[in-house]
Amino acid sequence: MYQNPFTERFLVIAEKPSVARTIAQVLVCEDKKDGYLEGPDGVVSWCFGHLAEYAMPEAYNERYRKWSLDALPIIPDRWKLEVTEDKAKQFRVLKELLSSNEFAYAVNACDAGREGQSIFDRVYELSGSHMPVKRLWISSMEDSAIREGFRTLKDAEEYRNLSEASVCRAQADWLVGMNASRAFTKVYDYRLSVGRVQTPTLAMLVDREATITDFRKEQYFITHLLIGSQGKMIDAVSEHFTSREEANRLAGMCEGRNALVTSLDRQTKTAAPPKLYDLTTLQRDANRLFGYTAAKTLECAQSLYESKLITYPRTDSNYLTDDMEQTARNVIAVSKEVFPFLAADPADETGRLLNSKKVSDHHAIIPTVEIRKAELSGCSAEERNVLILVAARLLCAAGRRHVYETVKADLQCCGYSFTASGKSVKEPGWKAIEDAMKKQCRADAESEADDQNAAGAGQDLSSLYQGASFSPVHTKVSEHWTQPPKHYTEDTLLAAMERAGSSDMEADVERKGLGTPATRASIIDKLIQSGYAVRKKKQVIATDSGKQLVSVLPDYLKSAKMTADWENQLLLIERGQYDSRAFMNGITGMLRKMLDECRQIDGDERNRFGTHKEREVIGTCPVCGAPVYEGKQNFYCSNRECRFVLWKENRYLERMRKKLDVRMAKDLLAKGKTRVKDLYSAKKDQLFTADLLMEWKEGRAMFSLDFPKTSGGRQKGAGNR
Repeated sequence: MYQNPFTERFLVIAEKPSVARTIAQVLVCEDKKDGYLEGPDGVVSWCFGHLAEYAMPEAYNERYRKWSLDALPIIPDRWKLEVTEDKAKQFRVLKELLSSNEFAYAVNACDAGREGQSIFDRVYELSGSHMPVKRLWISSMEDSAIREGFRTLKDAEEYRNLSEASVCRAQADWLVGMNASRAFTKVYDYRLSVGRVQTPTLAMLVDREATITDFRKEQYFITHLLIGSQGKMIDAVSEHFTSREEANRLAGMCEGRNALVTSLDRQTKTAAPPKLYDLTTLQRDANRLFGYTAAKTLECAQSLYESKLITYPRTDSNYLTDDMEQTARNVIAVSKEVFPFLAADPADETGRLLNSKKVSDHHAIIPTVEIRKAELSGCSAEERNVLILVAARLLCAAGRRHVYETVKADLQCCGYSFTASGKSVKEPGWKAIEDAMKKQCRADAESEADDQNAAGAGQDLSSLYQGASFSPVHTKVSEHWTQPPKHYTEDTLLAAMERAGSSDMEADVERKGLGTPATRASIIDKLIQSGYAVRKKKQVIATDSGKQLVSVLPDYLKSAKMTADWENQLLLIERGQYDSRAFMNGITGMLRKMLDECRQIDGDERNRFGTHKEREVIGTCPVCGAPVYEGKQNFYCSNRECRFVLWKENRYLERMRKKLDVRMAKDLLAKGKTRVKDLYSAKKDQLFTADLLMEWKEGRAMFSLDFPKTSGGRQKGAGNR
């Protein structure tokens, strides 16, 4: 039964409406008002994500509206926050509530992390409120967790350092983005976008592409001894030969002759169970197994969290706290009940899951017991796969060790050495759960087979023994090429971002790498939206535009080491171990150094990107009237001080399986609309025709549809295939 944990009337502010509704249900706030929910004991309201953002430069001084190298650096003395027009109504609701005298204090119930802290702090600051604030800090949206969270509310002062870190991160990103982007755009007269974290990430992509491009394949050959019958053939291989003739000569010598096993190395090995998921490892596995982008995985995980099915996803921890052993046992039992195909290993070794010393703001991601009574058919296929991944990882982490045997045999034939390698499973342990999960979800894991391991690690050599003799043996020669590094996938890129700069940092530095688990997905997406990288199936590849940008930037702006240092400093600020002013002084000092160097770039270098004289004019910019040209990823305004751009691939058209082409762009720029055929309706599973309308609003293109009518009033084109 509900018991009010408050002694006075409360005001709770959540991050988004869906979370507010869940909290309101627990607190019995069921009376729907305009922008909030009310109950006998208080009010629950919400933000829409980031209601308030740092203002654009022109809000500080109108002269900043025109991009100019002479006006830089732009470093606000007093930072301004602004609310976008589409969120202004809800902000007014929150401002009125925060200014009310009926509440003793407000509860910050935004997501328990740096971003959630920032969302509430900005609204609170912009509202001008002086209402005392308390903090709700929970790792699950289960009713019991929410009730416990409200019984143990903390004073907002305990999160002051977290607030400082969130402010520093946002202001640093603003300063680098606004100043560096304007500086390099003006120097090269070419639109260039620079980011504190996105640019070092792009540099990693560009470096990988250069390594692949510069790689020179080398051919080599291997002679094989084929021993035994077709039913149980053993494949032993020679050293690598640089010429086919040498390999063929050895094959000819050994064909039909005798081979002897001269030594045998047989070892029993174990593979320890994996750790529980943090967000990055969950995103990596979802990309590797299902091809999901990091952003899609985070979207699914966030939805599952808000549906009370998993714990808080934006975590960098792989452990549970020491007091969660019974919780782990309960969730393991429920997971086996809900997903019986995951009960492939009977172990329940929860002790290794617990380590409070290695849990930061939130423990690892695990399912909740709510999955027992949830209607999982209501989840999307992607959400269900992510939920199964989380459940499978919990059971794997608590499972038995995987035991296998490796065998390495050396053979002699005609005085030459050959090697056979094999592997056989003795006890599947936790890998039985992983295999069951892959089979159930039909996961399409990419083979990571090593081309150079011609014999293959999986052959069964369990019956082989030292001194065994085989006659006659058969031979063959195989041809191989050395392989360049693979293109990054989101799986491997996330891993590279996580460990970036770590080799140059002290061993006891806790947070290394580019970005945080909560921000890496958006960094990758921003590179793609900016046209600096593209996705090709699972691969993430730098574009020519991305390579051009990296080629003109100084090393320190591309440095993973510097950015990782900054990320670690932000973590230390969160813990009260580093001065936020020192952090910001480091950022502004770097910007002044960059601007001094920009002003010294000579004329020849400034012309490296050429001009637009030979390009076709697509239309006139609706914002400033300058010509619009076609780029590889977009249609952009030639005025470098204008922000107008139309992306060929955008989310509005993507859901209708359409891309913006030149004809459509010309119509939109000339008339504000264009007739589009073969739009897809997922709801009706059919194609239709409509007019696509465009309006430039709040700094971006806003699209809508208008449906043409026949003389009889019926929509034309609907249902046409």
